Amino acid sequence: MVSCGADTVRALECRDGEAATHLKLISIIVIFVTSVLGITSPVVLAHLFHGKPIYDKAILLIKCFAAGVILSTSLVHVLPDAFDALADCHVASHHPWKDFPFSGLVTIVGVLTALLVDVTATSHAEHKSPSEYLQVGTREDSSSGVCGKKSVELRIESGGPASNCSGEENRQGEELLKLKQRLVSQVLEIGIIFHSVIIGVTMGMSQNKCTIRPLVAALAFHQIFEGMGLGGCIAQAGFSFGTTAYMSFMFSVTTPMGIVLGMIIFSLTGYDDSSANALILEGLLGSLSSGILIYMALVDLIAVDFFHNKLMDSDRRLKIASFIALVLGSTSMSILALWA
Repeated sequence: MVSCGADTVRALECRDGEAATHLKLISIIVIFVTSVLGITSPVVLAHLFHGKPIYDKAILLIKCFAAGVILSTSLVHVLPDAFDALADCHVASHHPWKDFPFSGLVTIVGVLTALLVDVTATSHAEHKSPSEYLQVGTREDSSSGVCGKKSVELRIESGGPASNCSGEENRQGEELLKLKQRLVSQVLEIGIIFHSVIIGVTMGMSQNKCTIRPLVAALAFHQIFEGMGLGGCIAQAGFSFGTTAYMSFMFSVTTPMGIVLGMIIFSLTGYDDSSANALILEGLLGSLSSGILIYMALVDLIAVDFFHNKLMDSDRRLKIASFIALVLGSTSMSILALWA
């Protein structure tokens, strides 16, 4: 770890409030535009190809690319920054931060929190769906109830229709699958918003032009890839136009609003983004969002598509293409770590 004295000298050489403000104003526009392009492109493509034979395969490839982007974001971008923040000499030299690896602990909390939300929502949906089926079904005998439940289970596991049940039961399974996909998209956006707020506020408070300059271009590409990832999940979930527009808008404005918020905080308080309190907040929030993103990428995206998707199981070439998309997504975001 570099000494605090060396860090202070280097920061003073690059500290230029006027130049930093100019760069931040440019970054607000650039990041907003690239965020809009990133998150809307999968949604628009999904709309154009909807109902065509290639639609399901295209959505699957976009989701696999998204999973790679999100996994790389959590492990290569967010988590290392969280560890660095809590390992900084201004923090790690004091109790209790020097006594325990809190970044790892809070990351576990993030994983368990995502799991709790996932299990609770899925359990609620599974208990609600059979009762709805009994109300609208034409038969109330035990065999009909079992078939309805199996239809839901098969639909969740495979992503495809259950061939031995009625159209009404298939509709129930379809609704439950969509509910699961929407839950994944919403929890995923929460994790990404945590990350975006941290990036934006940190940049907004910074007066270091040497740090901000490379971040402008790097964050532009970062938002494109991350937006494509989230947009792919939103497209598959089949939200209404209003909900899709709202989620896209929130993703697009979160980082720019974070930058503005950081600038306001600095102008009102002169709050130093390298202070111990700022680093602790950055480290804890980063660790929490990293845990959420890791869970979502591995459990709700990669595991579901590669182990429980009949479309992929029935087409070996599609499975290979999906794995390549996963690798490309991870590689794209990993390369950006050279600059941001």
